[in-house]
Amino acid sequence: MNKYFIFLTIIALISCSKDDELTIPGTVNPDPLANVQVQDFMWKAMNFWYFWQSEVSDLADDRFPNTTEGSKAYTDFLNSENSPAEFFDNKLVFIQDRFSFYNADYRVLTNSLAGISRSNGMEFGLVRIADSEELFGYVRYILPNSDAAGKDIKRGDLFTGVDGETLTLSNYIGLLFGENNDYTLNMADFVNGEIVPNNEEISLTKQEAFAENPVFISKSFEINGEKIGYLMYNQFTNEYDDDLYDAITTLNSSGITNLIIDLRYNPGGSVNTTRLLASMIYDTNTANLFLKKRYNDKIQEQLSQSQLEVYFADKVGSRTINSLGLNKLYVLTSASSASASELLINSLEPYIDVVQIGDVTRGKNEFSTTLVDDRENSYLYTPTRVDKINPEVQWALQPLLGRNENADGFSDYTSGLVPDVQLKEDLDNLGVLGDQNEPLLARAIEEITGVSGKRDFTVKSPIDVMTSSKMFSPIGDKMIDDTHYNLELE
Repeated sequence: MNKYFIFLTIIALISCSKDDELTIPGTVNPDPLANVQVQDFMWKAMNFWYFWQSEVSDLADDRFPNTTEGSKAYTDFLNSENSPAEFFDNKLVFIQDRFSFYNADYRVLTNSLAGISRSNGMEFGLVRIADSEELFGYVRYILPNSDAAGKDIKRGDLFTGVDGETLTLSNYIGLLFGENNDYTLNMADFVNGEIVPNNEEISLTKQEAFAENPVFISKSFEINGEKIGYLMYNQFTNEYDDDLYDAITTLNSSGITNLIIDLRYNPGGSVNTTRLLASMIYDTNTANLFLKKRYNDKIQEQLSQSQLEVYFADKVGSRTINSLGLNKLYVLTSASSASASELLINSLEPYIDVVQIGDVTRGKNEFSTTLVDDRENSYLYTPTRVDKINPEVQWALQPLLGRNENADGFSDYTSGLVPDVQLKEDLDNLGVLGDQNEPLLARAIEEITGVSGKRDFTVKSPIDVMTSSKMFSPIGDKMIDDTHYNLELE
């Protein structure tokens, strides 16, 4: 029996015994003359790993007599769509799956997971205008050292068109998220509740390999005797774990006794980074359960309890975590808060009082990992094995592998996590991020101090976001399971 040691990027930092063997399906290609190598990789990877494998009839283990070279029925099936993309979407994805996706180049996907993408540095939300087909965009924040940072554009600015063309449901993707490196925004004002074009223009250029540090704002202040920390964290990106560690350490050194984490624009990311942040906030007792994983039956039955459980951490790399030791956390959310953001809230709930302020979250409770055509490694992407990826198949899949439950066994939040204090962002009063008078931050401060004052939090023009710029990065609102352990495969 041949055995391959792999670095499985899907569970906890746990060692696995030699008795723990995971059986994988056959990996022989079908008829090479059919030119369906990509589809073959897709089917076999999804047949094994996909959370809803048993719900998709075309992924059934007995769907074909065999899936090896020369199987006409299997090869014809792989050829049944015009492209690998259509094959994935039409044949392999469960109807209730909102989040599994693919990329024709695994490097684009993995760079995005590291916070690297093509960007002009303007992060924005898109809103549909009443019942029309038209949209407008509003600037959420500008990234430092980006092209937009050098332009006359800021949080709260509005735009209704690109290159002179009005944004609509049918054209906004091509205009804002297409292959064009340059575009000109047609700006607008908000006047008496109406979006009014103002004839101003802002030209922006997307930069290749732009890296975003997700630690956007970190500061502390003292109000009415309360020492309060504020952290605006915009993506769970594991390449910036040290920056996150430094931010929390600095807040801890300043003597804060309350923490507000702003996740309103955070679409998710790394499960392991979420675990580390939770440990920095609450406790570093590695006997405390952070989450439990549930896979498809094929995977679940082969894994032991220790392989399905993830615990709090006491280190970030080699650096010891000095936890804040909080028993209450204040979290700012919006409809754009998803996956790992929701995981942080749900996984801390059994241990501390999490006060959620803002809007209902997106409702993304499944995790995924990156699959490539490295068959000896059970299709799992491992950075040290890129030379083992089939040179004829450079595609990557990011399918949903399972759901994360907290220590109480709860994971049912597909409709989103409902805030304790509901407060949408107001187009009339977005405020300055990190400023004590910014509405969501001010509301959290009021919860902490217990001093209501005379502040009116009535929202005159609530923002109901249809989508956002973050959603069109390759990672989108995905929860990436990148915690590790060594597993021996048959």
